[in-house]
Amino acid sequence: MVDTAANFGGSIPEYYDRIMGPAQFDPFALELARRLPVRPPGDVLEIACGTGIVTRRLRERLDPAARLVATDISEAMLDYARSKGLTGVEWRPADATRLPFPDASFGAVVCAFGIMFVPDKQAAFREARRVLKKGGCFLFNVWDGVENNAHGKAAAEVMEGMFPGDPEMKFSGPYAFNDPAVLRAMLAQAQLREVKLEPVALKVSCPSARDLATGQVKGTPRGLLLQKRGVDVEQVIGKIAAALARVGGEAPFRYTAQALVVEAQAI
Repeated sequence: MVDTAANFGGSIPEYYDRIMGPAQFDPFALELARRLPVRPPGDVLEIACGTGIVTRRLRERLDPAARLVATDISEAMLDYARSKGLTGVEWRPADATRLPFPDASFGAVVCAFGIMFVPDKQAAFREARRVLKKGGCFLFNVWDGVENNAHGKAAAEVMEGMFPGDPEMKFSGPYAFNDPAVLRAMLAQAQLREVKLEPVALKVSCPSARDLATGQVKGTPRGLLLQKRGVDVEQVIGKIAAALARVGGEAPFRYTAQALVVEAQAI
C-alpha cells in the first residue's frame, strides 16, 4: 500500500468519511468505544484517528471531564476531522511509531483499523505501552481475514486480478494482520498482556454497491494509483460494484463484516 500520510489528501478524506464511515467504520466504532470505561484510569489517546469517526464515539462514551487526544499521521485527515466541529478533543499530528508524549501519560490507548497500515507494527505496540500507565488499557481492532469479509474479498479479487503481483494494489493487505498467535507474541514482547481477543461480526449496509465501491476506491489512495497508471477510475468502480452486488445486493448493499478486537493491559 502506498504511503498513507502522503496520499490521503484532496477529496479522499471526504469520500472516506461520507461513504466508508457509515458503511464500514461507525458500527465498529460504537462497538469498540463501549469497551472503554466511562471514567478510565487516566487520559485517553487515540492513534490513527482518521476523520474522527471513532473519536466521536469515544467522546460520547467518556465522562465529559476525561481528556481525549486524537492523533493521525495524515494532516489532511486531521484537518477534515477538525472541520467536523467535535468539541472536547485535542487533535495532534503523530506517527504511531514515534508518539510525541511522555512515558506513562495515558490510562488508555485506542486504535481502530489502523495498526494494519503501520509499517513497523512492533514499534507501534512498544510506543502504545510506553505512553500507557502500568495497568492501562490498549484497545484496538483489525479486520478478521478477507475470508470473513465478503466486501473486502470482492474488491480484492477485482483489483488484484487487474494488477497481478502489484504490491500497491494488494487490496487484501488490510485483512492480513489477524493471526492470534502473532498478535499475542507481539503484545507480550511489548510488555502488554492480552486480556481478551474476540472476533466481532456486525451487520452493516450502504445505499448501494456502487456507493461502497466508490468509497473503497476514491476514499483511499487506490484512486490515485489508478489515475497514475492511466486507468479509468469509474470503470474500475463499476467492476467492483458488480462484484459487491453479487455478495450483498445492488441497492441497498447489505453484508456482515468481521473484526478481531483486542484488549490488552500494560504490565
